Amino acid sequence: MAGYLFVLAAACLWGLLGVVSKWAFEQGVSPLEVAFWRAALGAVLFGAQAVWIQKVRLERADRWAVLGFGLVGISLFYGAYQLAIESGGAALASVLLYTAPAIVALLSWLFLREPMDAHKLFAVGLTLLGVTLVSLQGGGVRVSLAALFWGLLSALTYATYYLFGKLYLNKYSTPTVFLYALPVGALGLWPFVNFAPKNAEAWTAIAFLTLASTFFAVTLYFAGLRRLEATRASVVATVEPVVAALAAWLWWGERFSLLGYLGAGLVLLGVVWMVLRPQSSPVLETPRST
Repeated sequence: MAGYLFVLAAACLWGLLGVVSKWAFEQGVSPLEVAFWRAALGAVLFGAQAVWIQKVRLERADRWAVLGFGLVGISLFYGAYQLAIESGGAALASVLLYTAPAIVALLSWLFLREPMDAHKLFAVGLTLLGVTLVSLQGGGVRVSLAALFWGLLSALTYATYYLFGKLYLNKYSTPTVFLYALPVGALGLWPFVNFAPKNAEAWTAIAFLTLASTFFAVTLYFAGLRRLEATRASVVATVEPVVAALAAWLWWGERFSLLGYLGAGLVLLGVVWMVLRPQSSPVLETPRST
C-alpha cells in the first residue's frame, strides 16, 4: 500500500505542474524562464542529494551521453512542456504528454529493435485516435497548431528518457544523473530566457514547481518503484492527466468538450493497454522525471 501511495502522490504533484506554471505566467514569468529555474534549482537539490548519498562519480565515457540528455531531456523537454502549457493550457499539455508511451514503442522499434507486435500497434492506434479527437474538439480548451506542436514535442523529448534510461539509469542513481544533466539543461535554456522581475507569488510558484513537482515527485515515484512492479506503478501514474484536467478546471476554468474528453480517455486507455500487455512481450518502462 505504501508503494501505491508514493506513486499516487508523485502523479498528483506532476499533475499540478500545469496549473502552477500558469500561476507563474500570470506573474510575468515566461515559460522558458520557468523551465530554466526548474532545471537550475532542481540541480541544487539533486546535487545535494547525490553528495549526501556519496554517488557523484560519472565515468568519462558516459559524459557525452549525459550532456546530450541534459540538452534534449531537460532543455528541450522542460522548455517544450512549458510552452505547451502556455499555448493550450494545463489539461491539454498533460494529455499530449501521455502520448509518450506510444512514441517510446515506435522509437524502441526503430532504434532498439524491440518487436512491434499487434498489442503495441493497438495501443499506438488508440493513442493516435485520442490525439485526433482532442485536436478536433470544440470545447473551451484552446487547441492550436502551437499547442499541438509543443505538446507533442514535449512527449517526443520525454520519450527519450526511455532510450537513455535503457542504457544509463540502471548504471547510475537518479541523483547522480540529474546532478550533471540539470545544470546542462539550465545552461541550454539560459540564452533563450528573458529574466523578469519577480514578486513573492512568482517565487512561490517557482519554488513549488522545483521542490514539489520536480524533486519530491521524482523521489516519491522511485520510492514507489522500489515497492511495486514497474507496470503497476505506470498504471497508477496515469492519474496524472486526470489530476491535471481537474485542477485546470477548478483553478483556470479549462474544459474539454465531450469529444475532447473521449479523446483524452483513449490516450489513457492506450497507456494502460501498453503497460498491461501480455508478459510474452518485454515490458516498456519509461523512467519518470516530469
